[in-house]
Amino acid sequence: MAIGAQQKLETYLGMLRARLRGLGNEEVNDIIEELRSHIIDKSTENGELAAGKVDAALAALGNPEELASEYLTDAALARAEVSRSPLQILAGLFRWASLSVAGFGVLVSSLVGYFVGLALVLCALLKPFHPQSAGLWTFRDRSGELHLSLRLGFGSAPVGGHDVLGWWIVPVGLVMGSRLVALTTLFAGWCVRLYRKSRAPKQA
Repeated sequence: MAIGAQQKLETYLGMLRARLRGLGNEEVNDIIEELRSHIIDKSTENGELAAGKVDAALAALGNPEELASEYLTDAALARAEVSRSPLQILAGLFRWASLSVAGFGVLVSSLVGYFVGLALVLCALLKPFHPQSAGLWTFRDRSGELHLSLRLGFGSAPVGGHDVLGWWIVPVGLVMGSRLVALTTLFAGWCVRLYRKSRAPKQA
């Protein structure tokens, strides 16, 4: 192997390894060895590494920092894909959102879904403790515009407002809130699977 080409390869892989902190040692070693084998296969000419081909192969992989970020994101999304924990899913989506507009859109949609779902469940659970203020309220502001507000019972009820569901908020909030959280989890998992499938050919 050409010494200069080999040094370029090892320098690149060393920089990549340093940026893959957070992954297990075995996983990092697998990534490094797979990339080393791939680059050597692409760059070998007459039994030696060709400097020009090594440069081309490394350029195709991109900056080590960006490539490491992709691997870390894929690892986080792989965990999110099989998880039912909203926190685990959101952790993966936050990494995805840092890489693409699509990831940001899925993150925002998931945050809204989880927020509304959890707010409904909390409202249902807090209704017995704040029966006069917790619930789904309608009220008009000073200009006469009608507003809809989901209130958890902290503070007083809106002046002149109407508690739309009354005690029905308890079963409705529990059922609809839990279903919305579950649907948001399914939606996020589906988006993650689509994204990882679209990335698979490039990573191979």
